[in-house]
Amino acid sequence: MLKLYGFPVSNYFNMIKLALMEKEVLYEEVTVYPNQAEDYLQISPMGKVPCLLTEQGALSETSVILDYIEETQAGTAFYPEDAYARAKVRELMRELELYIELPARRCYPEVFFGGSISEQTRTEAEEALRKGVAALKRTAVFAPYIAGEEMTYADFYFIYSFDLASQVAAKLFQLDLPAMLPGSKELMASMAQRPAAQKVAADLRAGMEEFVKLSSAK
Repeated sequence: MLKLYGFPVSNYFNMIKLALMEKEVLYEEVTVYPNQAEDYLQISPMGKVPCLLTEQGALSETSVILDYIEETQAGTAFYPEDAYARAKVRELMRELELYIELPARRCYPEVFFGGSISEQTRTEAEEALRKGVAALKRTAVFAPYIAGEEMTYADFYFIYSFDLASQVAAKLFQLDLPAMLPGSKELMASMAQRPAAQKVAADLRAGMEEFVKLSSAK
């Protein structure tokens, strides 16, 4: 059985979790936080989450894990068969990761954990998010899913990246990212209604208290 290492507050962990649940794959969750313990580094070389343990060995990096799941597990396909359409999905995944999730992540200490960030970080993050949303507006389809008529892995990246970025943008920059990206609010609401996504959300809420305690103790 596959073992998924991570914790329910991690958005990248939740992307993998949603994929496994949507495909109805049997798996075991192992709660672990990013760490540098030697035994964990043996399966996750950077000590990050998520990490997927298979019968052949371990895999890290979210996009790699999703590719493995798609190639080895039955159930609904979340990549198109057409090579160009498949590449466009991967393009959206990279845009969401690099131009939405990563700039917003730089602001998480202040928005979610009571810390503070520098004015330079704030300025750079706002500029990056504005450019990222503009790029998505050119690339995304929202018909009704981000890449077209079928749900893909790009939607998993979207649901667990855009919402957090929207919270960052609203609190720090008074920006309404959903209003800047027509169709995004409707897709977020639609994805949130899926039973698997509701289960992920419930687990996130249940795990938040422990995560905040651990973060405060550092």
